[in-house]
Amino acid sequence: MKKHILIILITLVLFSCGNRQTAEKQNTAGIKGNIVTLNNDQYNNAGIDTGKLEIKNISSVLKLNGKIDVPPQNMISVSVPLGGYLKSSQLLPGMHINKGEVLAVMEDPQYVQLQQDFLTAKAQFAFSESEYNRQKELNQSKASSDKVYEQAKATYQTQYVLIKSLEQKLKLIGINPDKLTAENISKSINVYSPITGFVSAVNVNIGKYVNPSDVLFELVNPADIHLALTVFDKDLNKLAIGQKLFAYTNIHPEKKYLCEIILISKNLSTDNATLVHCHFRQYDNTLLPGMFMNADIELSGMNTKALPDDAVIRFENKYYVFLTKGINQFEMTEVQTGNSENGFTEIIDADKLPGQVFVTKGAYNLLMALKNTNTE
Repeated sequence: MKKHILIILITLVLFSCGNRQTAEKQNTAGIKGNIVTLNNDQYNNAGIDTGKLEIKNISSVLKLNGKIDVPPQNMISVSVPLGGYLKSSQLLPGMHINKGEVLAVMEDPQYVQLQQDFLTAKAQFAFSESEYNRQKELNQSKASSDKVYEQAKATYQTQYVLIKSLEQKLKLIGINPDKLTAENISKSINVYSPITGFVSAVNVNIGKYVNPSDVLFELVNPADIHLALTVFDKDLNKLAIGQKLFAYTNIHPEKKYLCEIILISKNLSTDNATLVHCHFRQYDNTLLPGMFMNADIELSGMNTKALPDDAVIRFENKYYVFLTKGINQFEMTEVQTGNSENGFTEIIDADKLPGQVFVTKGAYNLLMALKNTNTE
């Protein structure tokens, strides 16, 4: 009798141990490669939801770069039509100048000669005009021959042409012929600024002789600056005149400047790129020609396959999703992502995962469970 009781006790003990081992197996998470298996408790605590790829309309952003430029009519090269010696100038690159401001004082004997020629021609013209009028009256009364009259007329017209040409030369070097007299003849002339803007270059020094073809100063009027962006041919069909964009510098990326595309160049360079010119909606004097800028252009959206943002995780500079492989079992798979908008992220290579069920919530919990176990 005791023997039978002992056998029954041993059987009960073995049966109890077997049930406990089975329960422990059911409550243990398993890790194999990129596959993680959760027990019921872990699954419930992970807060996992699943779903399939959805078709969403997601806008894309085209990122470009370029630099601030000014149109040719806003870039001025200052020279002296008759040449001369630079007597004085206070200009430095970057200085602000106003229209009509004196940029430099030039000096040369030919300025004196030009003024002398004009005053002399003006005096001779007065005599020629008087003689012409006298001969005209005499010829009408037949008191003088036609030859004498024609000669007086030719002299008068020649002097008139000479006066007018010398007037234009004087105006060319900034001297008002109407105010010029023998008492105010000057050996120097002033060079005035034709625009309001900035000095971009100073090419001369005091005492240097400059020829008429030499450029003394280069000026820039920044009031009509624009942004010239470099765009490759593959992206040209995405842009149109009137399209809006936001530009920003590398130093202050948080400060956005609203711009509008005004011109798309039709000439491609050797690297298949062209320039797109954009106009700033509001002028900012901190933006200077030559400054490099970035630009974001939001393109119209298109239907694409996407997953919720929570379904996509980033690990070691790559993007992954979790696929359901069985009961409480999930596999981490790398994917290529595109643009994100309104809580969804585009999956570029979605076609390689047809019909798959994805973890749409709790993906980071699965990543932690997978990586923490692999490091143990």
